[in-house]
Amino acid sequence: MKTFKILSLFLFAGLVLASCKKDDDGGNGGGAGEGTVTAKINGSTFTSLEIATVATEVTQAGVTTVRIQGSNSDGLGIVLTISPYEGTGTYEISDASVFTYATYIETDINNPLNSQSWNAPFESSGVVGEIKISEKTDTKIKGTFNFTAKNPDDNTTKQITEGSFNANFQ
Repeated sequence: MKTFKILSLFLFAGLVLASCKKDDDGGNGGGAGEGTVTAKINGSTFTSLEIATVATEVTQAGVTTVRIQGSNSDGLGIVLTISPYEGTGTYEISDASVFTYATYIETDINNPLNSQSWNAPFESSGVVGEIKISEKTDTKIKGTFNFTAKNPDDNTTKQITEGSFNANFQ
């Protein structure tokens, strides 16, 4: 019985330590801890899991594309794509620049065919947000974002505000 109590204590301590939130604010990248994407979705807080957050950089035909994505355990996700990526700075999300875009996804884990997505930009949207890259190294990228996205199935919109990321490159 004593061995069981000690083992239980270690298991509990491990769970508590594993569930602690990181306090790293990402420097100029906003409030995202290392390896995460954070935002408010219509006012509700979203934070991705470190294991489900990644950035990629691909150059083809002289055009560089950067993609940052993060998901949480509830099936919610944010994907940011910048093309052409030309270094730190601000990238508008606009129907005039459709290769820089953002998507918010609500995956129905029980029925993936019921999943919904909200996209920015959308038809006749004008400028609906921006992605700011504050730091990029060979291993990570940091910044902030905000956007208004529209669901093409039912025309509802979502306000994605106070977004930040501190993602590691794959």
